[in-house]
Amino acid sequence: MAAIREIHSYTELQQELKKHPKCYLLLYKAGSESSECAVNNIREAANSSPVPVFFADVNKVRDIHPEYGINTVPNLLVFDNAILKNSIRGCSGNAHYRNMFTQLFVSGADSGETQETKPVTVYSTPSCPWCSTLKNYLRQHQISFRDIDVSRDMQAAEAMVRRSGQRGVPQTDINGQMVVGFDKARINYLLGIQG
Repeated sequence: MAAIREIHSYTELQQELKKHPKCYLLLYKAGSESSECAVNNIREAANSSPVPVFFADVNKVRDIHPEYGINTVPNLLVFDNAILKNSIRGCSGNAHYRNMFTQLFVSGADSGETQETKPVTVYSTPSCPWCSTLKNYLRQHQISFRDIDVSRDMQAAEAMVRRSGQRGVPQTDINGQMVVGFDKARINYLLGIQG
């Protein structure tokens, strides 16, 4: 099980990064609904993480987010080799975090190298033809993704609407960026797909 604990300063974070160059840090704001959502879901999912998961409340810890140019919370920071590699804004379901924790650093574990992967989540419904088109497109380009059926998962549907302001599907969360519809050009850009 991964270590889960609060970080109280940028200096403390730097000390942890020396011990754990691969880790996650959730910057959150206590009392904020979306932050509480992220804290609860990440705490539930953290036991599947192969690396430590840290938390820092920006109400109390004011020196971390400026160092990394973070101006919105909740924001999950992904560190690899003690360098910020990714940040994922907003709140997702604990299944999304569990999937991300188990996949993000696994691909390079045997070789000693990490492959930088961008977490991809597709929000869809079974009756949506564009959803099928989008998922087939991702599979064609060998992009692994998590598929959430928002007709069955109301929490995920509400989180999707909070993040994008839209109810329609498909929607795709690529590395914290929401893409509404099958916007092929934007998907290609965010995933580095040529053509």
